[in-house]
Amino acid sequence: MDFRIFDAADHRDRIAWIELWREWPKREVFAHPDYVRLYATPHAKALCVAARENGGCVLYPFLLREIGSEPWCHPSLGRYTDIATAYGYGGPFRWGTVWDSDTVERFWQKFDNWATAVNAISETIRLSLTPSDLLDYPGKRLVVSDNVVVTLKPEDELWRTFEHKVRKNVNRARSSGVTIRLDEGGDLLERFLSIYTATMDRRDAAKTYYFPRGYFESIRSELNGQSAWFHAFVADTLVSSELVLVSSTRIYSFLGGTDASWFHLRPNDLLKVEIMNWAHAAGKKEFVLGGGYTRGDGIYRYKLSFAPSGAVPFSIGSRILDSAACERLVQSRHAFSAERGVSWHPHPNYFPPYRA
Repeated sequence: MDFRIFDAADHRDRIAWIELWREWPKREVFAHPDYVRLYATPHAKALCVAARENGGCVLYPFLLREIGSEPWCHPSLGRYTDIATAYGYGGPFRWGTVWDSDTVERFWQKFDNWATAVNAISETIRLSLTPSDLLDYPGKRLVVSDNVVVTLKPEDELWRTFEHKVRKNVNRARSSGVTIRLDEGGDLLERFLSIYTATMDRRDAAKTYYFPRGYFESIRSELNGQSAWFHAFVADTLVSSELVLVSSTRIYSFLGGTDASWFHLRPNDLLKVEIMNWAHAAGKKEFVLGGGYTRGDGIYRYKLSFAPSGAVPFSIGSRILDSAACERLVQSRHAFSAERGVSWHPHPNYFPPYRA
């Protein structure tokens, strides 16, 4: 088996990673090195396992995170790391010849040997919505929510599948003069950021959703062709925007927002429909709208109104690779918190437990 580790920060590795990614018919954006690199930090490397054997290929992108940089990790514990996929969807993507069980087992043995060498003690994967795109996973799978996926069709066919309120809102937006513009180069980034930030403020979003400007500039420059912005206007006023990520067969609703003062014209409903029309014309098969902040919340129900039968389970894959080290980290965080008069206990539904 040809088994290699690519580092997105290394120029030669990045080029080799992209070359293999381009061989993959589906070319999922979440497996592109420049996407994974968006989440790299001084303490988290953007890496990828690439493996080939007998006409089968695997591309597994992830972040290798240093644990020793955490304030609660006592220096005496050594240089532990853990593995986590970047925000979005991931896992060990596969294509080509389907490996038999012995080959799959050999892949994971090689991976685990490497993980041991870098002192990785756990692994957390935000799994692809299409399990058949992934290599069999030896860890646990836990369904944590449903995501909404629209099967793309001509608008007259989609129209019949929308909930009544979507059709009503789209008609209102069109009759009120709302127009949609494609912005493939991200030329209106400044105006997008204004709406996006105001939307996060209004929703009281977690800090992790407040990405710095450089994050969006990197998407614009490094993922040109794998990203596009769509904007809804009333005359020359931008009232709603959405950033989508683009793969070979799918597009993904990624980040966006709407100016609350224009809610009454329902611009975001029209924006979604016109994105679907654009994607269908471009030969895409699905539009992944994602889920909500919490299971079954208002955001999720809004997305489901575009595809009432489009709910797809979203799962997290997880493994503890070194149970003794994991327990030492939990105890280290207990001690750190107790010294500061804080009661800390791992959340039962959070993985890995020491980061809860």
